[in-house]
Amino acid sequence: MPRPVTLFTGQWADLPLETLAEKAAAWGYDGLELACWGDHFDVQRALEEDDYCQGRHDLLARHGLKVWAISNHLVGQAVCDRVDQRHRAILPERVWGNGEGRAEGVRQRAAQEMKNTARAAARLGVGVVNGFTGSSIWHLLYSFPPVEPGAIDQGFQDFADRWHPILDVFDEVGVRFGLEVHPTEIAFDISTAERAVEALGGREAFGFNYDPSHLGYQGVDYVGFIARFAERIYHVHMKDVWWAETPRRSGVFGGHLDFGHPDRAWDFRSLGRGSIDFEEIVRALNRTGYEGPLSIEWEDSGMDREHGAEEACAFVRAIDFPASTRAFDAAFAEEGD
Repeated sequence: MPRPVTLFTGQWADLPLETLAEKAAAWGYDGLELACWGDHFDVQRALEEDDYCQGRHDLLARHGLKVWAISNHLVGQAVCDRVDQRHRAILPERVWGNGEGRAEGVRQRAAQEMKNTARAAARLGVGVVNGFTGSSIWHLLYSFPPVEPGAIDQGFQDFADRWHPILDVFDEVGVRFGLEVHPTEIAFDISTAERAVEALGGREAFGFNYDPSHLGYQGVDYVGFIARFAERIYHVHMKDVWWAETPRRSGVFGGHLDFGHPDRAWDFRSLGRGSIDFEEIVRALNRTGYEGPLSIEWEDSGMDREHGAEEACAFVRAIDFPASTRAFDAAFAEEGD
């Protein structure tokens, strides 16, 4: 059977879930990866209301859709981050808290919300929660002034100390966490992903929501990532990115330019219109035996999003194919038997 094609709803949270589900079905999707913001999936309601999760399934089923994963990137970001006013815009009030939302209090409440997200996912009947972790050391990326010896080690230890108790709950309820490897997170390339896994002692509850768009423009081997973490690819985002082959006025760091600015050296694009080689990604996923959803995270500042979402669904269906179960030249040997 082909892998299901789903749409990540994070970029569509301005639309009611019922409206988006109707559109996604018309565009040809098999399901939705529900974001834990907007009205798409409410962690608190999932835990407090007996019929809430079944209601989400019923809503999707009316449009012939299913759900295989939920995502809580916004809250996960606050678990390890150097929390400031920017976070207020992305966090629920119950996580931000009263007054100034003091940083450590926000981090603690975010951790509790991620534990509850695992519990809510279990009640919904899905086995994967995707998201971010945040990072206490992202601001140390470029080492000047020189970073003190051990500072990076301390950052990974902070990550482990904060996420071990969260992952204990994931283990208790039989759900896995998929970190979307991404700038601003504790892991943003292969080297840091390896270090994150090591910091957690290799525990199985922690893996990755694979997304090539955050790796390719950095110069990271995004196909090699699949081979390196074959057993930890718990979910896949299909998302494209373009990067310039010739020098631009800005570089990998973006030049403080908005997405879509003509001076950027890279930008997210609709599927098939960027620089990512999805043929090789599908082949790599086939080699690892990944059978989960291919979830489209659609972003393209230069294209109408409804046109893009429909186009992207068709692209993924065309590019996906099952792995071979036999050698292509086996027929020659069979003919001679």
